[in-house]
Amino acid sequence: MKLYALLGLLGLSTFAAAGGSESLSQSYDTNDYYVLHLERDASPDEVALRLGMVHKGPLGELQDHHMFASRKEAHDVVKREIHERKRRKRQIGFRDVLDGVLFSQKQALRQPWEKRIIPRRPQNMVNPPTDEQEGPDAQAVEKQTRVIDTLDIRDPIFPLQWHLFNPVQVGHDVNVTDVWLQGVTGKNATVAIVDDGLDMYSNDLKDNFYAQGSYDFNEKTEEPKPRLADDRHGTRCAGEVSAVRNNVCGVGVAYDSKIAGIRILSKPISDADEALAMNYDFQNNQIYSCSWGPPDDGKSMDAPGILIRRAMLNAVQNGRGGLGSIYVFASGNGALNEDNCNFDGYTNSIYSITVGAVDRKGKHPYYSEKCSASLVVTYSSGSNDAIRTTDVGPNNCADQHGGTSAAAPLAAGIFALVLQVRPDLSWRDMQYLALMTAVPINLDSGDWQETKIGKKYSHTFAYGKIDSYGIVEAAKTWKKVKPQAWLFSPWIHVNEAIPQGETGISVSFDVNPDMLKEANLERIEHVTVTMNVAHTRRGDLSVDLVSPNKVVSHLSATRKNDEATTGYEDWTFMSVVHWGESGLGTWTVVVRDTVENEHTGNFTDFHIKLWGEARDAEKATLLPMPNEDDDKDHASIISTTTTAAATSATVKPDPEVTKPVVEPGVTPTDQPTRPVKPTTTPADGAPAAAETSAAPTSSSWLPSFLPTFGVSSRTQIWIYGALGLIVAFCCGLGVYLYIARRRRLRNSPRDDYEFELLDEEEAEGLTGGAGEKVRGAVGRGGAGGRKAKRGGELYDAFAGGSDDEDEDEDDDGFAAGGAAGYTDRSGSDERVNEKSRRRRSGDSARGSREEDDEEEEEEQHVIGADSDDDEGSEDGQDRGLVGR
Repeated sequence: MKLYALLGLLGLSTFAAAGGSESLSQSYDTNDYYVLHLERDASPDEVALRLGMVHKGPLGELQDHHMFASRKEAHDVVKREIHERKRRKRQIGFRDVLDGVLFSQKQALRQPWEKRIIPRRPQNMVNPPTDEQEGPDAQAVEKQTRVIDTLDIRDPIFPLQWHLFNPVQVGHDVNVTDVWLQGVTGKNATVAIVDDGLDMYSNDLKDNFYAQGSYDFNEKTEEPKPRLADDRHGTRCAGEVSAVRNNVCGVGVAYDSKIAGIRILSKPISDADEALAMNYDFQNNQIYSCSWGPPDDGKSMDAPGILIRRAMLNAVQNGRGGLGSIYVFASGNGALNEDNCNFDGYTNSIYSITVGAVDRKGKHPYYSEKCSASLVVTYSSGSNDAIRTTDVGPNNCADQHGGTSAAAPLAAGIFALVLQVRPDLSWRDMQYLALMTAVPINLDSGDWQETKIGKKYSHTFAYGKIDSYGIVEAAKTWKKVKPQAWLFSPWIHVNEAIPQGETGISVSFDVNPDMLKEANLERIEHVTVTMNVAHTRRGDLSVDLVSPNKVVSHLSATRKNDEATTGYEDWTFMSVVHWGESGLGTWTVVVRDTVENEHTGNFTDFHIKLWGEARDAEKATLLPMPNEDDDKDHASIISTTTTAAATSATVKPDPEVTKPVVEPGVTPTDQPTRPVKPTTTPADGAPAAAETSAAPTSSSWLPSFLPTFGVSSRTQIWIYGALGLIVAFCCGLGVYLYIARRRRLRNSPRDDYEFELLDEEEAEGLTGGAGEKVRGAVGRGGAGGRKAKRGGELYDAFAGGSDDEDEDEDDDGFAAGGAAGYTDRSGSDERVNEKSRRRRSGDSARGSREEDDEEEEEEQHVIGADSDDDEGSEDGQDRGLVGR
């Protein structure tokens, strides 16, 4: 039985023991669940059989990702089996179905992310003073009345929805009514509210509810309706977007748009389910509004898992027919805790539009987090007011909705208006439009700086507040941007202590024109910096990024509550501050240990990634899926030695020595198709396309004519050591096969009983006499005069195939006699050929018995020349046969 079949049967027995039925219930108490990324031609059913699991089906829209289930085990069954497979593969080279597993992850339930509701104002915080005049402006009230009459808005709380039209603080609203008067109300656009549920039976939402794009991932049911007492958040957010124009509560900013509910925040959830949620019906769900994230406590630092990151990349590449899903995230409510949205892996993703909040007076509310990843702001609670919207129940309304939770869905609704007039816009087009049409506010705050493209940016107010009329008008004539490109620097090793105080340590990296050309990068959109900084108190650190145009991004800020001793471990910060820059010149990262105390730190390494618009759209490629080990391998990456003083270090890598890794997709044939880590070892699961890496450190032990494979010296030793072992094995195998062939040739019967000529040394070994030639002839009998077997029997004798002892003795006699008799061709060939001819012609029966006896005596005399008797002669024959 083949080994593969045996393994299949073993898997089947395990499968049966696990109760292998596709009716395994969705219960983490009794079952384990795994996500496996398989090669395109791998069979999920065969993998399930091999592992003794149940194949539950594909993982939503993530291509080649599948869910599997098994009975609960304490360990990771898949990783154990894959480890065993790799161990066996070194011994047995057969193909196993597990060789088609590119990635596996055992699923576990975790607590849901936190809703970004209005945080409680501290008791010691004084309420902001009210304006002397709080009454409405007469002209504004008149305009509001005209809008109500023209659009036939009969919703009772619409006059109180100041975020849509503010007659008191005139101008502090989203400026949407003139858009409505054009007939732009969100038709044919769909927003998915990823939250704690959506009341599809509310009279404010039921007419716009989109059932096909809705699902409850907490309860695994089709209806994402609220089920818990505090499941109100999603319904309130949905009302801001899509509450219909009727006689209930108010209206949504895109009141003719469709609204879907995706429930994930009410119970513990797995990464697999969240990944499913973030891709759910992504051909029709165009915008995903997400008002949640890691805790806003000023000490958490968390990011989406690998499956969720893959889902978001999958959505921007394949959602909406390739135009890309639009993710809108609330920036966070942790400002009172000195939290920063760059410590949240959702809000600092390049695929997210991160939205902060301002209140009805255009002021920064006490909760809204600042960061360099924030793109725009819009209105929410503050200045003693909040957002009025739909609540759970047939006709219920809410008047205390707020926090950045309210800002994000309001922005999502405005983007739905944009998609009504330009449904062909990509996810990046929407980001461009949002920032290009944003209106700066509170310019006297001292927080604004001029960017390269003439826009103003504030880490508090981002590029400004969203203007509905401005963004819709700009969208009508917007020229779509070219595909995405990117440039990755190598890992730059610093390994310097961080001086305490404001000076810090700065490290620079130069980008030259050739790098940008090779990267196919025309202008920047996002910049990410992945870094490692060790520190005994993480909250003391701050990080700035300074561009060649001297524009500054505050990537990280101090946090009073952050006592973590882990520092930054492969953490990625993001900035939108440098939008529109060319990228050419010196980029500088500045790390500071801002507090002078007993806590110290070390700046280990970092690398920069520039993301933006491609120069040549034809040469652009898609970014491959992220891997678990991306940014993990630092050991074999080019190191840059700092030479500055202890208080500051400036590093400008020599482009000839540390040319950065660039992977923008210049051409399919000569450029990699994935973002290449500046490492010499490809990541597991990387595509088969060739990777470009930074120039490897030269080896000090290899001859110049041998390739280095672009890896470290240590890895080269392993490679060449393995090659040496392979060569030695092949040589040994060749010698073995050669000897075996020689033996087969010697032992092969011929029609004329001729055998391969032995050299003199072999002949001497057989005769036992140094230099003495043998004159015997091949006889029909052995040493004792027994008759030799015929052709087939002779072959069996040399192959050791005799079945009885007497025949073995005949064989031994013939073997010795045959081998010895052929050593001296001049004295025996004629007799051998003559006997062969007689035997073939049937004359052997008439041969002379006397001639046979004479030949046998001569043969015994030669083979046993040094022996005293016949027994010694037979022993000599045996030794000669064994020696050969």
